[in-house]
Amino acid sequence: MPALKAEREVPGAESVQAVACRGGVIGAVQDWVADEVPVALQYNGISHAVMLASPLDLEDFAYGFSLSEGIADSAADLHGVEVEEVEQLSPEDHCALPSDGRASTSPEGLVLQIEIASRCLARLKERRRTLAGRTGCGLCGTDSLEQALPRIGRTVTSVEVTMGALARALSGLRELQVLQAMTGATHAAAWCSLEGDVRLLREDVGRHNALDKLIGALARSRTDATAGFFAVTSRASYEMVQKTARAGVGLLAAISAPTALAIRTADEAGLSLIGFARGTEWVAYSHADRLIP
Repeated sequence: MPALKAEREVPGAESVQAVACRGGVIGAVQDWVADEVPVALQYNGISHAVMLASPLDLEDFAYGFSLSEGIADSAADLHGVEVEEVEQLSPEDHCALPSDGRASTSPEGLVLQIEIASRCLARLKERRRTLAGRTGCGLCGTDSLEQALPRIGRTVTSVEVTMGALARALSGLRELQVLQAMTGATHAAAWCSLEGDVRLLREDVGRHNALDKLIGALARSRTDATAGFFAVTSRASYEMVQKTARAGVGLLAAISAPTALAIRTADEAGLSLIGFARGTEWVAYSHADRLIP
């Protein structure tokens, strides 16, 4: 259970008053909870998606979402990101675009105004869809099976990781989750060196969002993501594998289980997929030969 008090405020967390029972004693306490707000993504003024996310690292989120969803091919295709506070989001924005293609807004909501290359915008208009916050199936608004399960191909750079490096990365992942330690409500995604050092980490209430923010941060810093691997504090769904493969990263380690579709997709993409990665224990579901003693 996270600590009820903290020495300093952490972005993405909010202090609330609550009543707790500790050792049979009931009393008022101060607790820290994770912020969660609707974040609308608009491309050149056209609404595309509304996600529930932690309101931090939003430029990273804009870049990572655009790249991992195939909206942009590289960071150079994004010409700018502006974050706007808005007043009200309609419920319809979570499962369908307004008829005019513009996003309405909700109390304490945010809009990411993203400018992308005209080539990318034209492609986006052809396959435009609305995404619900991806805590469920993630396919709300998708209007074809081809859109739902696009072929990724063998796009990743294979890497070899020692078992010791994997254990070291998992240990570092736990230690660096500041927001999770305070609130107990967030996921993390980390980019780790092949030696097992956690070089970059992002947190969010949504596992997909955390990975998008990590991918965006790597792209914005022009870091070669293929020179390391990803570790995430969630299950390994198809979409987590898809985003990892599109980033060109050759190994994804998740602390929970993968799905059958995720395993098939990882195998096809040449991605090493590790599940139940906890300490020195793990299960390799694809390309297990990349893990070496």
